[in-house]
Amino acid sequence: MTASLIAACVWVLLASVVAMFPMQRQYLPGVVLLLAAPVLIGWLAWDHGVLVGCAALFGFVSMFRHPLRYLYRRFQGQSVERPK
Repeated sequence: MTASLIAACVWVLLASVVAMFPMQRQYLPGVVLLLAAPVLIGWLAWDHGVLVGCAALFGFVSMFRHPLRYLYRRFQGQSVERPK
């Protein structure tokens, strides 16, 4: 198993643990995971090819669909609500 796959598995486990936190405690670790994901996906694609990179990207978007939707709406200048 390559280092990139091990790092991806650790990232998934950490993201799953962070998802169990109360919403107020998710922000900082969630942002760190959100920023680390593109680097990790690129590393996976570099080591294992484009198909593995696309699968990782699909999984990332699936796990972070709400924060990505929020950031997209903020970028577009639309009004957004923060979750309670």
